[in-house]
Amino acid sequence: MKKTILLITLSLSILSLMAQKPTIYHPEANASTDIESAIQKAKAEHKYVLLQGGGNWCKWCVEFYRVCTTDKHLDSLINENFVWYHLNYSKENKNSEIYKKYDFPQRFGFPVFIILNEKGERIHTQNSEYLEDGISSYDVKKVAAFFEAWSPSALDPKNF
Repeated sequence: MKKTILLITLSLSILSLMAQKPTIYHPEANASTDIESAIQKAKAEHKYVLLQGGGNWCKWCVEFYRVCTTDKHLDSLINENFVWYHLNYSKENKNSEIYKKYDFPQRFGFPVFIILNEKGERIHTQNSEYLEDGISSYDVKKVAAFFEAWSPSALDPKNF
């Protein structure tokens, strides 16, 4: 009987841990300050800023994070080319002024991606729907193509 109770407790604990979503968005954060810091870091490292709009409530937002951090190629593309910031949108903090500044990208749903150059200028807004695999996740090839197409080297005039 003790073994059965222990097994049930252990199983429930494992299921509980598996069900927990990572906290990638922070409603309490000062997004304006954080984005300015990301821009400064991007400038110093010759990268762009990747703003991922969404919230911890959004399963597609969490899935994009999971795909990008578990796929070595995608993780490498992000780290080499972008400073990645998760721009919160939730009932606790909609960051309305920031979303307004970037011309209301939430109109595409979540997640939505905003690429800023090293000067902090918005150069692209991406609807995440075009990066999906049509089933329940993201197409790694489509995501990689997106990152490659909007990387600093892809837009460097020296390469043309």
